Amino acid sequence: MLRVALATYESAPELAPDDKPLVQALARIGIHAEPAVWSDASIPWELFSAIVIRSCWDYHLRVAEFFSWLDRLETSDVRVWNPPPLVRWNADKRYLLDLARRGVPTIPTMIALRGRPRDVEAIVQAEGWRRVVVKPAISASGYETHSLTSPFDDAARDTIARVAELSHVLVQPFVEEIARDGELSFTFIDGRFSHAALKRARSGEFRVQTEHGGSVEHTAVGSDLIEQAARALGAVDELPLYARVDGVVRDGALLLMELELIEPNVFLSARTGAVDDLAEAIRTRLGA
Repeated sequence: MLRVALATYESAPELAPDDKPLVQALARIGIHAEPAVWSDASIPWELFSAIVIRSCWDYHLRVAEFFSWLDRLETSDVRVWNPPPLVRWNADKRYLLDLARRGVPTIPTMIALRGRPRDVEAIVQAEGWRRVVVKPAISASGYETHSLTSPFDDAARDTIARVAELSHVLVQPFVEEIARDGELSFTFIDGRFSHAALKRARSGEFRVQTEHGGSVEHTAVGSDLIEQAARALGAVDELPLYARVDGVVRDGALLLMELELIEPNVFLSARTGAVDDLAEAIRTRLGA
């Protein structure tokens, strides 16, 4: 029987709730799947038929170790989805600049180099932005993501200095649509649109992640928005097994906030049959 590892992290050794039904879905089509903690050095990864990166939700806190794990997988020549080169590219949010150069409409994004917190203030002043969001270039789940108002006070400068110690800093204008309308997430499986979700922040918060009190609900989206999300995904060099395209709608246009290719919750419970579609996509890629 084909064996597939569903890579997770130490805090969810039996998989995140959204991923657990994938084990049964794969079993129904003759594939044995099991959770495997990515940082467990005792796991013989090369013995699996493939590894599907799922809830590795601490990778941004252990970047060097995570990248070393990816190197080990590549050396062992085991199949990995999404593939390591794509994961490395997507781990650094400067990929948004790559996508913008490729014609994908994105939220304006500027970069302050690591260890240069004063550059953040210079960027904000040069762009004329009043309210901004700053975050580490390598981050997940809203980690060290802050909304600040210019001109900055001492507390804001301390926050920026802390973020700049972690990595390069993304600086973006605050997106009012998130607070007003929420953020749309489009899930794609092997390049095909599957379903969409609407994420909203709780009162008094701007981050939509559930870790910060946000909510998620299934939502219907029009074909035009689906096509725009598909074009954003199409700008990527390699077709991912799964992807989540996150964005907001402004004057009918979808503006990309994030392209999630590493470990996103893809809300498999949002559509009946979505988990089976992902299982079938894995079987197809295995050539089974």
